[in-house]
Amino acid sequence: MAHEILRPLVVAACWLAAGMSAAAGENILDLPIGDASRADREIAVTLDGVIDTRAGELITPAELARRLATTRVLFIGEEHTTPEFHDVQLATIKALHDAGREVLIGLEMYPYDQQAPLDQWIDGKLTERGFVDLSGWYVYWSHHWGYYRDIFNYAREQDLRMYGVNMPRAAVNLAREKGFDALDPESRRHLPPKIDLTNAEHRRLFRAYFSDDDALHSQMSEAALDSLYRAQVTWDASMGWNAAQALERHGGKDAIIVIMIGAGHVAYNLGGVRQLAANYSGEVRSLIPVAVRNGDGSAVGPVRASYADFIWGVPGRDGPGLPVLGVSLAGRIGNEPSKVIQVDKDGSAAQAGVRVGDILLRLGDTPITSTTDLQRSTGEYAWGDGVPLEIRRDGVLQTLDLVFRRPTPKQ
Repeated sequence: MAHEILRPLVVAACWLAAGMSAAAGENILDLPIGDASRADREIAVTLDGVIDTRAGELITPAELARRLATTRVLFIGEEHTTPEFHDVQLATIKALHDAGREVLIGLEMYPYDQQAPLDQWIDGKLTERGFVDLSGWYVYWSHHWGYYRDIFNYAREQDLRMYGVNMPRAAVNLAREKGFDALDPESRRHLPPKIDLTNAEHRRLFRAYFSDDDALHSQMSEAALDSLYRAQVTWDASMGWNAAQALERHGGKDAIIVIMIGAGHVAYNLGGVRQLAANYSGEVRSLIPVAVRNGDGSAVGPVRASYADFIWGVPGRDGPGLPVLGVSLAGRIGNEPSKVIQVDKDGSAAQAGVRVGDILLRLGDTPITSTTDLQRSTGEYAWGDGVPLEIRRDGVLQTLDLVFRRPTPKQ
């Protein structure tokens, strides 16, 4: 995935937000796994329609809110760089709020120890720019703030409390490398008492997200893949558990918490839903948007009814919805934190002439001294904007004329 700058841990988790196309010979949307009562059925996705996969019925957003009347935790899966997925998240939150529910929002993008700026945002104490910077949006999350702006603004307007539910990166790394027993008591408190690493269907799903030509994961040993899987389960377990704990501490008896989270954590109710349901008595449900067309314009085939409890049809999209540079950067190498290690051949950087090995120095007026700098500065631009990009190539300073352009749609 060269659409974004990839930190080592983010690379390991990139399948969670991957497109839902075939990978490793299997169609992610149509695997015979999950709830046995639905795993042998397929459904047709309807554009702008919500399907209750348990009942096999097409319903409205208002009816969705009614059918969630007894649900306490709702996972909504997303593709992070697809605006229509975030439109569904906002529409669902609005439908629940309009139905009179007390709505809390759980956020994958923040660890649980970053609660103070979220409270300050909802309380109206921070400007938008102040919140993005103070909360470390581009430190903890690599995706354009613009994808989430409307949701955050609506939450503030309606006084809907938001909670970071992820684990700090260091704790995930430790669990990945040494296991859950290596975590300190405070970190372990943010995981459910029981964590299951043995589910064969979840492991099948995990492997299915890695394509055969995935250079990063295809070279991994079984031991390395097992440690990566343990990191995945850490995310699954912690985010559901932290959301449920926030609900119990801060929500009323009829409140619901909506968790905004990568679709890979939600698919087939095998990730976050399963880990939470084994440790929580409240009703847990899932919703995942599904594009009705692939990026090349072809229709998406049938979707397995067990893929999620509710499926919301959205338009297809080829490429990211908001500007990205289209490069991957290495971590710090000596004094160079911004060396290009991969260039998306259809991205804006490639069109400007960026090559592997270039050192990015400045985008517009912003010096690039870290991946966070680049992410934050890219978030200031819209499609069509032009900006000088200063680089060093083979020791020589150059300035490239960069224009943020969408990739040409595939025919």
